[in-house]
Amino acid sequence: MERQAPVLPSDEIDLYVRTYNSLLRSSGRVRVRAFEEAHAYSASSLHPRALALEPDVSAFAYAAGRLPIEMPKIELVVLGQSHELFEAAGFDVRNWPSMRTRGRRRPLRFDGKSTLAAFIASVSDIDDLIPILTAYQIEWNKMHARLRGEASLEDATVTTALGLDENGLRALKDALGATDYAAGIAAMAARECDLSVQMLASSYSQFQRAAQRWWSGIEPSYVRKDRPREPSAGTRRPPVYFVSSNTHAIANLVGGYANTHTDAIADYVRKENPEGLAEHLERAIASRDEHEIASLLHYLLRAYIHADASGSRMNAVRSFEAESGLVHLSGPGHVDVDVQLIELAKVDPARVDPRLLVPGLERITRSEALIVNIDYPLGMAAYHLLSRLGQGVGELRGVYVMGKAATLNARVGDVMLSGMVYDEHTRNTFLFDNAFGSKDIEPHLRHGNVFDNQGALTVRSAFLQNRNYMNAFYRDGYTVLEMEAGPFLSAIYELVNPTHVRTNEIVRLSGRMPFEVGLVHYASDTPYSRRESLLSKSLSYFGVDATYACAIAIVRRIFEVEIARVTR
Repeated sequence: MERQAPVLPSDEIDLYVRTYNSLLRSSGRVRVRAFEEAHAYSASSLHPRALALEPDVSAFAYAAGRLPIEMPKIELVVLGQSHELFEAAGFDVRNWPSMRTRGRRRPLRFDGKSTLAAFIASVSDIDDLIPILTAYQIEWNKMHARLRGEASLEDATVTTALGLDENGLRALKDALGATDYAAGIAAMAARECDLSVQMLASSYSQFQRAAQRWWSGIEPSYVRKDRPREPSAGTRRPPVYFVSSNTHAIANLVGGYANTHTDAIADYVRKENPEGLAEHLERAIASRDEHEIASLLHYLLRAYIHADASGSRMNAVRSFEAESGLVHLSGPGHVDVDVQLIELAKVDPARVDPRLLVPGLERITRSEALIVNIDYPLGMAAYHLLSRLGQGVGELRGVYVMGKAATLNARVGDVMLSGMVYDEHTRNTFLFDNAFGSKDIEPHLRHGNVFDNQGALTVRSAFLQNRNYMNAFYRDGYTVLEMEAGPFLSAIYELVNPTHVRTNEIVRLSGRMPFEVGLVHYASDTPYSRRESLLSKSLSYFGVDATYACAIAIVRRIFEVEIARVTR
């Protein structure tokens, strides 16, 4: 039975969004304290104790993990869409060093003094960054009030003053950085946090320009001179299977480096025992469990590469993968969404992960198609990037999206498949035929469950939801909370229809679609659970089991579809 769009609860989330959007229209600086009241009363599920006097260290750690480690020095955060906008406002960001964060890929520049420049790729960056900054400041100032005047900042003093247990202290140290903790806690005790935000003149066309710059960084590698050309035509634009996932799973599965360098990686693991996984690898090798061996090798390959400070191992892996038609593009067009191009004709069945060996794979060498795999974009950036890619490639033969999500009825590491998505950006309900069912994922998943026929909700950001909000959607059958499905589906609608996507409608993407759509999510957060939470649970080796199960299903599907084409 078809479900109508849910009725949104009239809660404080909408007030919060309207508050910061209206204030950020100002041409000057806006103090973050102007957002604090609306933020606190929104009762965010990621910041449940915002109004409490006691520090909410989990919320602080979540926010700090998505901000640079230099935050204790920063007083002004400037948001802009391009170098030109920053420079026109007097910020010479080209000469500022880049900053990284642990939990969010976003181009950041720091002037070395007190100003942070943040490049925004869509409105989702605003919806994400403003609550993060506000939560950071609220919790910093709570802890400052308790640490101010303390003669000593030893661990015992800090835990007593802040009311922390051992886990709480560890979370605080992680938030401030292992090497920067002493300076960070001293800064927290010494002064209040009083951040300001300045939004430079932003426009929809600037987001489109960013997507164009991104595609311009990909196009020279996509349209290569050595690929076959059509008679009396320009350079060939090959067919494309579009994938949004991450930059390790599909590369490891198809590139095959770990599968063919087992001994070298195993020797490294025996010596260094990263994450205590040496024993697990030995057991898997002794039992000849190919599934477990492959999963461990893929996961440990990253540690093996980065253990070599010279970079020679990374170069060796990249060269090896290039032989299988896999090319990595880092930050094309200075947009922080990496891309991988995989020529299917160069895929070597002798190298790929054994779980990808579908019948007839040897015929893939007759294919002209490419896989274009992009690293997870954030929110509405998904719409802009897929729209621009759709304009630049040849025939689009499939769109497959793998993402992480919060689940209201499953557990961390489970996989959810949806054929219905409600998108907060457009207020549309999208109905489509998902290319994947539970039978495609289950054979490759060891530690979780697969749930299909779910309903997904595309939210504005992780902070912009509370328990009442989630309850309202849960009652209407929406169990998957994520950020990109709606924007991707809006772009797909415009790729197959002559009109711009409308709003407040039920949109059917089924029937005579020129390509198939696959949507898979793995659970990284369970906001209804008291036991597992994004704030406290890390997706370590046992968490990436779901990631690889989804990636295997996607690559197998592409192989099967393309083999059927070349066979015909």
